[in-house]
Amino acid sequence: MAQPAPEPVVDGWFTVDPPRLTGTRCTACGTVYFPPQTLTCRNPACDGGDLVTTPLSDRGRIWSYADARYRPPPPYVSGEDFEPYAVAAVELAAERIIVLGQVARGVSVEDLAVGMEAELIVEELDPGHLVWKWRPL
Repeated sequence: MAQPAPEPVVDGWFTVDPPRLTGTRCTACGTVYFPPQTLTCRNPACDGGDLVTTPLSDRGRIWSYADARYRPPPPYVSGEDFEPYAVAAVELAAERIIVLGQVARGVSVEDLAVGMEAELIVEELDPGHLVWKWRPL
């Protein structure tokens, strides 16, 4: 029997083909959010409430990064085959926001540097679940 196609871990936060994060933008002040907001603009200088879905940049610069060497505690699932991974906070210049995500499989902190350009990709987190990740360029 064929396995079902992998699905995004969070519906509506990113697209697979092409890989793009999905945010929201306030129509009153232009503030962009990721993850997407649903209720109202959180900008304290704005009383707008009309938020529209907007695709975000698929490239940015590494703002910070770290090693994730511990097995996540319950309720997170981390199976016996858990492998340490790197995470990166990437600044999307056009949107002026920073988005945290895992780094592509096979890339370690030794391969990263602040200011390095990175692109968004989609990889399987575990069988059946897709997640966005950052790949340094």
